[in-house]
Amino acid sequence: MVRLLRPLVRGRTYTRLLHLWVPVAAISVWLWVEPRLPWVPLLVLVPVGLIPAVRVGEVMQARLLLTPDAAEADFSTRPATAWRDRWRTVLWLEIRTLLGGVAAYLSIWLPIVAYALAARAVGHETEDLPALSGEPQWAYGLLAPLPLIALYGIVVGLGEALTAAARRLLGPSAAERLSALEERTEQLLERNRIARELHDSIGHALTVAVVQAGAARAANSAEFTDRALTAIEETGRAALEDLERVLGVLRESERPAGSRPTLADAGRLLESARASGAKVDAEVAGQLETLPGHVSREGYRMLQEALTNVLRHAGAVPARVRIEVADGALTLDVRNPLPDASVAPGRGGGLRGIRERAALLGGRAHTGPDDAGDWAVRVELPRG
Repeated sequence: MVRLLRPLVRGRTYTRLLHLWVPVAAISVWLWVEPRLPWVPLLVLVPVGLIPAVRVGEVMQARLLLTPDAAEADFSTRPATAWRDRWRTVLWLEIRTLLGGVAAYLSIWLPIVAYALAARAVGHETEDLPALSGEPQWAYGLLAPLPLIALYGIVVGLGEALTAAARRLLGPSAAERLSALEERTEQLLERNRIARELHDSIGHALTVAVVQAGAARAANSAEFTDRALTAIEETGRAALEDLERVLGVLRESERPAGSRPTLADAGRLLESARASGAKVDAEVAGQLETLPGHVSREGYRMLQEALTNVLRHAGAVPARVRIEVADGALTLDVRNPLPDASVAPGRGGGLRGIRERAALLGGRAHTGPDDAGDWAVRVELPRG
């Protein structure tokens, strides 16, 4: 019983009801002007929903009224630029309007029915329900709470249904999730690069300062102390310049997607792996330029993670890389000998990221030991 009554004390029950009522307010104005054409507002919602910025406004209302006590709702934060997302917004507006009309109608008439039943139970005449006219009957009093109970269940049920529809239709599409994942990956890569630069620069400067200061104290020589202070000054100045440069990078705006590396830049990945000690044997088949931009960018990141995995867990070992483009589909295959203490398949966050990227693009990825005893990362992506 407590569980059934709990929605009565929750604020979101009433904010969801308000969200259902909002579109009815505009429709009621139209019905007052032209009651013979009640379906016209539903037609008007079609071109309105196709406007990209409309989804942003709908998401703001959904977050405020449908999920006010949620820590983070899974809604899109961008205008609906793709036509598929625009039609999802249109469908959302239609569903919201229809459910709002049902909620508004029942919110008015069910309390009237409850009042009419209670009135007839005590002998008062009512014109709201002519069918109840006649002699008063005490049984009407027993039925009076039923419309209010039904209204309570309908309001809670419609609120839950509308919230589920909002998450489904106003949530990010697969392309938007992929774009967000790509941006997150770029941010993490940039943070890692900055962390390495700060570690190398500041760490080196501090090490030099500590060593030179200790040596100057042990030497107890004015001349040596002067040289040590000069070295500390020069190293500190260089570290400050490096720090200012890194902070300048942090202040820069994010790069657009078009400037991110693609598989056409795979050569520098391979050279970087070779410079780190790995013996990379690479083979490229097909025209990389024919790949769609998002497939090529994600393929570059997956190849990067596969090579990083080789260097991190296997070290300077021979690695075989094959990149194949056939009929618009992409196949990546990276293999290397297993290290002495091999990791279990699929435990790394980077390998999980490869599989997630492949799934978002409608492809598949396999990571783990193969039949030949090598560690293999194989990615197959369909035509974009």
